[in-house]
Amino acid sequence: MVSGSGVCKRVVVVDARHHMLGRLASILAKELLNGQRVVVVRCEEICLSGGLVRQKMKYLRFLRKRMNTKPSHGPIHFRAPAKILWRTIRGMIPHKTKRGAAALARLKAYEGIPPPYDKKKRMVIPDALKVLRLQTGHRYCLLGRLSSEVGWSQFDTIKELEAKRKARSQVMYEQRKQLRKLRSKAEVAADHQLGAQLDVLAPIKY
Repeated sequence: MVSGSGVCKRVVVVDARHHMLGRLASILAKELLNGQRVVVVRCEEICLSGGLVRQKMKYLRFLRKRMNTKPSHGPIHFRAPAKILWRTIRGMIPHKTKRGAAALARLKAYEGIPPPYDKKKRMVIPDALKVLRLQTGHRYCLLGRLSSEVGWSQFDTIKELEAKRKARSQVMYEQRKQLRKLRSKAEVAADHQLGAQLDVLAPIKY
């Protein structure tokens, strides 16, 4: 990602699966403020420390917070995992300033892995991974499961789409594996055919 104050034009795709919500949000907020463009995929598999019942009770308390005279004025309670992550990051950015608004505009978040990001290399953030940050035996829940409990209706749809995507990527992986095998066989065959000529070609090869 960005090292210091330089601006990176390349978009970084972050796979949010099994990352802790707060740690992921804080790292991404800093990168966005530094000028990095970030796309976050698989937001439904982000982890929250604490069991599902506890997190659901906390979220239901949050849902009761509203403006008495005109609730549409806020606070807005997002149910989708991608929007919950977006709101968490927004809270760590001075989004009412021009710099903060520009930083937030550099963020995109999705449930599942929609095209074209399913064909791109995805990164993880070790400082935010559950296996490295959450102590063994501690309870946790997935953001997608929590969202479905509090009103998000697309949980099953995303599950189906992800299963189809994984099946397609498995087929592509098998094809690439076969091509690699054929290529290595062809290289060995070419080496046998060339024989002694390889010694002549060796000094001029890159």
